[in-house]
Amino acid sequence: MASVPRIRTRLLSWYDTHGRTLPWRAAAGQTPDPYRVWLSEVMLQQTTVAHATRYFLDFTSRWPTVRALAAAEDGEVMAAWAGLGYYARARNLLACARAVTANHGGVFPDDEAALRALPGLGAYTAAAVAAIAFNRPANVVDGNVERVMSRLFAVETPTPAAKPELGRLAAGFVTEERPGDWAQALMDLGATVCRPRAPLCLVCPIRDHCAAFRVGEPGTFPRKTARAARPHRHGVVFILTRGDDVALVRRPPIGLLGGTLGLPTTPWREATWTLAEAKTHAPRTASWRDVGTVTHVFTHFSLDLRVLTAPTQSAPDSLIWIRRAAAAADTPTVFRKAIELAPG
Repeated sequence: MASVPRIRTRLLSWYDTHGRTLPWRAAAGQTPDPYRVWLSEVMLQQTTVAHATRYFLDFTSRWPTVRALAAAEDGEVMAAWAGLGYYARARNLLACARAVTANHGGVFPDDEAALRALPGLGAYTAAAVAAIAFNRPANVVDGNVERVMSRLFAVETPTPAAKPELGRLAAGFVTEERPGDWAQALMDLGATVCRPRAPLCLVCPIRDHCAAFRVGEPGTFPRKTARAARPHRHGVVFILTRGDDVALVRRPPIGLLGGTLGLPTTPWREATWTLAEAKTHAPRTASWRDVGTVTHVFTHFSLDLRVLTAPTQSAPDSLIWIRRAAAAADTPTVFRKAIELAPG
């Protein structure tokens, strides 16, 4: 594409003036910390910058280096991750930190292939760390970059089928010159200007090269396929209290919310539960009281969770007793909602 050098020049110039200041991003003239780059990229895979920031600051305060994170207790890390979703990523985070510490002397490898070999590092994360932390020419393609490419070239193929094409288009802009800045410039353009809705085309530094802008409909790209309806499920959750304490269980290591602390619950299924059915899954026989229902939306399904609560003086040894406030803070959002619904 003849305009690649011009687009790169304009966008990098814009980035030098308008690039976002982020807690994991090195200031001009400073060397990026691979640990902070990697940690931020893992956190940002399923959430926004605004939401991830406080988690990033908490993690780097508690575990300022990859060695410190590698030495952390699994339960501590899972609790600190609560609210970021996809707990498998937290398990992979620990596995990667421990692999870097044990196999690489606590130093991240500096090329994309070696990064890709680390536990939990997919193609995107390996490319992002290689480019941003080590200034390697890697093709970093997230949702922001896909959107920019889709509009720049007016790609008619709907997503997700368009992903390979969008990746190839993005690769055409990768050079040896400032690869880390280029990756971040594309991300910042997509996040702040080439937004999913109401793109700010009049302030876009590359609008003169944008095919979607020329045809007058940038907001209609990327083209979308019709989304299937999200399945809906039902469950019943049990809040067993002993004074100011709440009973929790450790969820199985594999599966949804795996390895986290959570409230005892029935399985989550399409059919609703009768109270008689649900109570067979209760942690103990008690005078259970129905206090209402919370709704939570996961990536692949939505959930109505009926909340039952009961006091007790004794309970099975398998339960983990934690203060109510700590239980709400250290459990996944779906359980926090249930705890907050139940009377204190």
